[in-house]
Order: sequence, then structure tokens, then C-alpha cells
Amino acid sequence: MKIKEVRELDNKALAEKLEMAETALHQMKLNHAISPLENPSQIKATRRDIARMKTELRQRELNK
Repeated sequence: MKIKEVRELDNKALAEKLEMAETALHQMKLNHAISPLENPSQIKATRRDIARMKTELRQRELNK
């Protein structure tokens, strides 16, 4: 997810996407611990997407 896509979402949709991404990250980590993922860089990409979403939410909070 690109920063442009994150900025286009409203707060509610962004919070929902963030929750889904965190759940997906947790599930990927568990699956990777049991048997290696085909593409372990997905974990890194998901972690960065979560950081982008959290950053945007925080900036919106501070700008209010």
C-alpha cells in the first residue's frame, strides 16, 4: 500500500485496514515460524504498511 492510497482513506477505513494488516502480520509470523513462507519479504512489506498507516493516523490526530 502506497502513502498516496493511505492518505485517500478516511479515518474509519484507515483504522479498519490497520487492524486487518496487524492481524495478517501476526498470522504470517506464526506461519513462518512453523514452515517458511514462499516470500518472507511479505512480512517486511506488511510491517512497513502498518507503519505508514499509523504515521498517517498520528499526523491527522496532531493536525486537529
